[in-house]
Amino acid sequence: MNKLLTIAIPTYNRAELLDKQLAWLAQAIKGFESDCEILVSDNCSTDNTQEVIKKWQKNLSYITFKSNKHSENLGVMKNIIHCLSTPTTKYVWTIGDDDPIQERAVAYVINKLKKHDKLSLLFLNFSGRHKITGEAVHPPTIIGNRWFDADTEDGSGDGKAIFEHCFSKSVGAVIFLTATVYRADLIKRALQIWPDAASNWISLAYLAGYCAANGSVIVTKDTYLECIVGVSYWQKEPQSALLMQYKHIPEVILKLEQNGYSKQFCRRMMLNNFREVNLKVFLGALRRWPVSAMKIVVPFLALVSISAFEVIPMKEFKLAEANEVPTQELRKYDP
Repeated sequence: MNKLLTIAIPTYNRAELLDKQLAWLAQAIKGFESDCEILVSDNCSTDNTQEVIKKWQKNLSYITFKSNKHSENLGVMKNIIHCLSTPTTKYVWTIGDDDPIQERAVAYVINKLKKHDKLSLLFLNFSGRHKITGEAVHPPTIIGNRWFDADTEDGSGDGKAIFEHCFSKSVGAVIFLTATVYRADLIKRALQIWPDAASNWISLAYLAGYCAANGSVIVTKDTYLECIVGVSYWQKEPQSALLMQYKHIPEVILKLEQNGYSKQFCRRMMLNNFREVNLKVFLGALRRWPVSAMKIVVPFLALVSISAFEVIPMKEFKLAEANEVPTQELRKYDP
């Protein structure tokens, strides 16, 4: 009989952090060993990551503990997608190897998954802290250091409407991997529809949206973990800002529309993204990579034009302040 939940950890050359996270998990999982299995996906590390994995497989021999080492570094997103798509359990919770998680989080997740049979998505609320300054960080659309301002812990309500609210308030929140528990069969179905999701840095928003559209959703009121912001894996790519603002966000919005979200909502999000793009990013890219910059920006402008003139009435061009999603939030965000 398959277990209820896979707790997966994608990792690369961070053996010390992985060791600490597995030590946390060894304590947090006590009492729920029969419900969970562990998966660690090593993205071809060159440090002692494999030694850490073997150590904890021995220490946690009474728990199903699977590991995988890729023959080459596939990139961050492909390793994450591997963690999300390979489990045979009903649910999958993929956590970062460096994210501080409260010990009570595992018990909360397991109990909710058992209680709500039709649950398809669970968002654990979290606080934010800047890696360099140590200061509390939260989206400008949210009051207080709690990244989700929706709390629907009874599993009732319209899943799509709940996701729309969360996505509108903070794209960063819905792409924070460690805060999200997905139903595994829906993830597999979503990836069949969009096989190239791993090439989009915010495709986790699409996966969450797909799950929300096909079941019930829980968003916790309490915070169960902390997100360390200020370093993003996509910032290592020279064209990251251009891709994020002009390609990846619009691509996800289109995928949501294709999978059940209203044209009204998706066009509104597209226009909001247009309002928040940084023209300097485009001009800088145009100087360095003129051909590729134009190939990215021209389709984006076409989508914006469609949104402005064919779907959204003039009076809805501007979203309410409460629904603004500044793209600078994404550039500093580290899922």
